[in-house]
Amino acid sequence: MLNRPLAHRRRVDTPTESGGHTSVWVELGAVRCRVSQPSAAERVAARQQGAKHTQPVYVSPSADVRRGDELRDAATGEAWRVTAVIYPSERVYLRADCELIQAEGDET
Repeated sequence: MLNRPLAHRRRVDTPTESGGHTSVWVELGAVRCRVSQPSAAERVAARQQGAKHTQPVYVSPSADVRRGDELRDAATGEAWRVTAVIYPSERVYLRADCELIQAEGDET
């Protein structure tokens, strides 16, 4: 069921000499996923309540996906930022609740 390979990226902060830090996105490789589409009713309900709707992305339970990571499809330009990571009672998968990040210039 993990039928979609997505690039897995993580932000890494590096201290600077002036006491600040710089952030860069580091490619961690590809991760096999299943991206579930939210139903129209779920999107409408979230919008009516003023909430952001998350989109579940399922990955292998051994995948090192963490909150703040980004999953990206180079072919479509779609990207998802991980907002939470949830294991079911039996670790047969890892669910990453994500926020879809629309590509610049994308009108969809």
